[in-house]
Amino acid sequence: MFQKYIKQNELIENLQNLIRIPSIYEKNSNPKEPFGKNTVKALNYTLNLGQNLGFKTKNIDNYCGYIEFGSGNELIGIVGHLDVVPQGENWTYPPFEGKIISNKIYGRGAIDDKGPVIASLYAMKAIMDYCNKNSIPINKRVRLILGLNEENEWKCIDYYKKHEEIPSIGFSPDADFPCIYAEKGIISPFLIMDYSNFQNEDIIITNIDCKNNALNVVPKYCSCNICIKNEININEINNLIKIIANEYNFKIKTEIINNSEIKIISHGIQAHAAHPDLGTNAISRLIIILDKLFKNYNIAIPIFDLFTKYVGLDYNGNKLNINIPDESGELTLNVGQFNFEKNILKIGLNLRVPINTNFELIEKNFLSICKEFNNITCEFTGKMNPLYVSKDSYLVKTLCEIYNEYTNSNSEPIAIGGATYARAFNNFISFGANLPGQKDMCHQTDEFISIDNLMLACNIYCKAIYELLFSK
Repeated sequence: MFQKYIKQNELIENLQNLIRIPSIYEKNSNPKEPFGKNTVKALNYTLNLGQNLGFKTKNIDNYCGYIEFGSGNELIGIVGHLDVVPQGENWTYPPFEGKIISNKIYGRGAIDDKGPVIASLYAMKAIMDYCNKNSIPINKRVRLILGLNEENEWKCIDYYKKHEEIPSIGFSPDADFPCIYAEKGIISPFLIMDYSNFQNEDIIITNIDCKNNALNVVPKYCSCNICIKNEININEINNLIKIIANEYNFKIKTEIINNSEIKIISHGIQAHAAHPDLGTNAISRLIIILDKLFKNYNIAIPIFDLFTKYVGLDYNGNKLNINIPDESGELTLNVGQFNFEKNILKIGLNLRVPINTNFELIEKNFLSICKEFNNITCEFTGKMNPLYVSKDSYLVKTLCEIYNEYTNSNSEPIAIGGATYARAFNNFISFGANLPGQKDMCHQTDEFISIDNLMLACNIYCKAIYELLFSK
C-alpha cells in the first residue's frame, strides 16, 4: 500500500548524486571537518535533500546529522552512514560516478551504505505522505541518523550519543536481509617489532606500501622494497623471489631499481574483512614470500617467522588456537595492514570473534605466542563487543516477518561478522539491504546495488517503519 508513494526516479537520481561525492575518511582533518571535507559535503547534501522532502534536519557539528518526522515522546531510530572505504583499483566503471549499467547502480557506497540510507529516507517520505493523505496521526518520531566515521573509529556515533537523544528501538540498514540478530565481536591485534638490529644484514627492507589499506578490507595490493648490499647478485635474488612465488602460486611481480634494490609487488582481491574467504590477501602472501626469501640468506626475522607459523593464509585463527565456533559462526581473521616506519615493522589484524568467545582468550593467546619470539610485542585496538538480540524478541520477529512477507520466503534471522551501528544502541538490529544468496559487494571493486533490490528494500523499510510507528 506504500509503493505508489515512493518516488523511484527521484530516489535513484539522488543516490547517484550522493555516490558522486567521494566521502572517504581523511586523517588529520581540521576540527570543523573532523572526518574530511567530502564527508561533510555528503552530510549536507543528504540533509538538504531531507529538508526539501519536508523533514526536520540537524547537522551535529559536522560529526553526524539526522533527518526526522513525526511527534511524540518515543523516538524510533534508523542509523546508517555516508562515509565509504577507499575506492581501490581496477574498477570496470568509475567508482564515483553512479553509473547505471544493466539496471545496476555502480559506485563506492552503492550498497555500503548510501543506497540503503537513501532507500530508508524515501521510505520515511512515503510513510509521512501516506499518513498525511489518510489523516493518520503520527504519535512517535522516526529519526534517520547519518554517521560519517563508520568505516574507521565510530567517533561520529560516539559524538551523537554524547549530544543527542537516544532512540528506544530501531535498525541499521547496513547488512543483510532477512535481519541480523547477532554480530560478532571485533578486536584488532597489532604485531610489532623493532627492525633496527637487522639494518646491517646483506638484504634489508627499505619501504612497505599497502596504499593505506583499511583494517576492515582484505588488501588487494602490497609492495615491499628491499635493498641488496655487498656481493649478493641482485638477479639471483630476483629469480629466487619468482621461484618462491611460483611454488605457492602467488601473484607476485618484481621491479629492479638502480641495480641495488628490488620492489616486490603482491596482488590480491579486495573484500570485506568479515568475509576474508571472498578475497585474496596481498599482505599475507607478501609476508610469506619475505620470510622464505630472508631465511634463504640465513636472516630470520622474528615477526615474519611468527606470522608464517601462526597466521599464514589461515583466515579462521585455527593456527592461533582461537577459533571456537558457536551459533554466530567461526572466527574470521583479516591481515589488513603492514607498515614500516622509523625502523618499526607492524602487522595489523582484524578479527571477527564468535559471540561466546571473550577477548581475554584472544589476548592471552597472542601474548603467549609473542613470547616464543624475540623482540615482538602485541597491542590490541578497535574492540567492539558483540551484538545479540534474541530471535524471539519483538524486533527480530517483526522485521523478519516483514521481509518474508515481501519476498514470499521463510527465512530465519542470521548472525554476521560485520559491525553495524546497530550495536551502538540497545534494542537495535541490522536489517538489509543485501539479499540472501547474493554476493556481498561491500568494500569490493565494482560495488553496486541493483535497482530492483534497492526498490524492494525501500518497500520493506516502509512496512518496517510503519509497524514500529504504530505498534503498541
